Amino acid sequence: MAQITLSKLRHSYYPNPKQADDYALKMIDLVLEDGGAYALLGPSGCGKSSLLNIISGLLVPSDGRILFDENDVTTVAPSARSIAQVFQFPVIYDTMTVYNNFAFPLRNQGVDEARVDVRVREIAEMLEVTDLLDKRAAGLSPDNKQKISMGRGLVREDMNVVMFDEPLTVIDPHLKWKLRSKLKELHQRVKVTMIYVTHDQTEALTFADQVVVMQDGEVVQVGTPVELFERPAHTFVGHFIGSPGMNILSCDVRGSVAYFDGIEVPLEGAIKPDLNGNTEIGIRPEYVSFGTQGIAATVRKVSDVGRHNVVTVMVGDTKIAAIVKGETPAVGDTVQLVFEQDQTRLYVDGWLASEKGAGQ
Repeated sequence: MAQITLSKLRHSYYPNPKQADDYALKMIDLVLEDGGAYALLGPSGCGKSSLLNIISGLLVPSDGRILFDENDVTTVAPSARSIAQVFQFPVIYDTMTVYNNFAFPLRNQGVDEARVDVRVREIAEMLEVTDLLDKRAAGLSPDNKQKISMGRGLVREDMNVVMFDEPLTVIDPHLKWKLRSKLKELHQRVKVTMIYVTHDQTEALTFADQVVVMQDGEVVQVGTPVELFERPAHTFVGHFIGSPGMNILSCDVRGSVAYFDGIEVPLEGAIKPDLNGNTEIGIRPEYVSFGTQGIAATVRKVSDVGRHNVVTVMVGDTKIAAIVKGETPAVGDTVQLVFEQDQTRLYVDGWLASEKGAGQ
């Protein structure tokens, strides 16, 4: 296993990049600790698969270095990096049995057959496929084929990192939660560094200890699922994570006070001095409620999502979502919005510009 350091990393698919927009990855500095469970999360085209391919050695970056511990592997071939990669579509040998699929990477290294047998059965037990060891892989269901692909990545004991590139894309929705849970369990048991690429926030937040959120080739925040939800460093993170996402409201700042729709909105704490840029208030729907005083709004829609209701209201042309448990107002009602102060944040040009208040 290894600590992975990405230092001043950039990559362009153009031969002679000249400006920032020519780069698919823009100046990334990132440390992935040995034995950690990480997710690269972002929309399609944000650069997460490119970053994964650079770590694996399938791509050589235009600029910067990749270190495994203290070893510079920037130009080292994938075969010399001791990595395993699991792709969207299972990569297995259909004509082999499940046993031989697991055994092949070890036999290819010349591992003693007695140790091969022990390791194959360990991995099969972890993946709950012991009863399939004598079956040919060709006849397996898609979820079991992906389990075999995962097992081939985990069976070697000298892995620096195991990487998963959207491995649940082809899996039926009702089986995805089982494989997500199994991956989390596997990481806790084998303690190898794992990197999971996905555009699905549920997959990322349930698998990873640390989530790397990416947008337009940049890392905008690295944090635990709780940190990303409770305190997004960027409005993109607030909008992308959560269902519904964070309300982002244009506001005016005069001195140290923020105003929305002409009404003062108490913030979580002090704001950074000398602000210059586009100012917005961020407040998650979970922390919007209705009171006797507040910001006047008109109810536009009430959606029952099971555990709670999502009430969509309008303040002028601005849409705001509130998560409500219990009795809800009716469509067309006028309500008074109340924002929980310690969850009301200020952003400037997308970046967090307010500080935590006392006691937070």
